[in-house]
Amino acid sequence: MNTTRLQPNPEAKAVVAALGFASVYDDFVARLQSLNVGKLAPRVDEAFPDFSLPDASGRYRSLEKLRDEGPLVISFNRGLWCPFCVHELQSWAAASPALEHAGGRLIVVAGETGEGASAIQDMIGPGATLLCDVDHGAALASGLAFPVGEEMKRRYLAIGLDLAAIYGSDGGFLPIPATFVVGEDGIIRYAHVDADFRLRPDPLDVVAFLTAMH
Repeated sequence: MNTTRLQPNPEAKAVVAALGFASVYDDFVARLQSLNVGKLAPRVDEAFPDFSLPDASGRYRSLEKLRDEGPLVISFNRGLWCPFCVHELQSWAAASPALEHAGGRLIVVAGETGEGASAIQDMIGPGATLLCDVDHGAALASGLAFPVGEEMKRRYLAIGLDLAAIYGSDGGFLPIPATFVVGEDGIIRYAHVDADFRLRPDPLDVVAFLTAMH
């Protein structure tokens, strides 16, 4: 299996439209695409860079150790303030039995800490692991973070979204949502990286891809 379907997400689109952000996001994504955001991210057949981050309880976890338990699905996520991300997290929670059956483990990497991190961990369930990407360091190191820009920050503030408060830092970066399947040897088998953060792969198709690896 070489491709995965992109999930339709009418609920998230409706939320964005209600906020008057549909055209804003169209322009924002076009800018990111023109800047080739995400083009330097890790690719299939490359080694995924190892890193250690705190989980929702503050315990540092390394990808190398987590791989000891089997292949990983690593999902970079913007957080619970993003309706597209919430939908993706809920979809992964629903797919968790299939992922466990396939021998894989979900690792969600998000910039939220504290209560936000705990809420994400509760959403994805005990079989998955949330890693808190403080200041988006892992996303930056993986070529998956970009400066959000002052105009976009102002637009978010106007609808009550304070990214500095959400992430506990005013660094001004956002991650690109991205999904990787990484084997026990650390090599990337599958990668979905797209500057259009509205597009996410269907978790069940990712699980099918992982199953076909065996």
